[in-house]
Amino acid sequence: MKCLGCSLANKFAPVNVVYENDYICCILDHDPFNEGHVMILPKKHVEDVDELDVDTANEVIQASRLISKAIKVLYKPDGITICQNGGVFSELSHFHMHIVPRYKHQSFADFYLEEPLKNERLKSKLIDTRNELVEAIKTIN
Repeated sequence: MKCLGCSLANKFAPVNVVYENDYICCILDHDPFNEGHVMILPKKHVEDVDELDVDTANEVIQASRLISKAIKVLYKPDGITICQNGGVFSELSHFHMHIVPRYKHQSFADFYLEEPLKNERLKSKLIDTRNELVEAIKTIN
């Protein structure tokens, strides 16, 4: 597939899926800001939020609610940031929404810097994180 987002959402590329249905695929971000950082991608190619059909938009929101609940149970964040970057600010050229656990001591500005995050420990445990989230989501859902 030409679109990286389509490849990720439809599992043509290696991903750590935490939840999916006919409309969306929720995967761990390969470069997480914090443990439990998830991206929600529609399976159908869409670049911006205003292009989502009603059913897909509803599934994105419902998934964000479900994943947020699981993140709160597992990681006890001080808050959760849900964000979506469109147009030239989207690194995938495919709609995706980030669900990011946040803690008081962190500056979220680091999320938008071009510098690499210091997250090697988080990257090394993506499979464990995926498994924790999948189990938490099953319990909640």
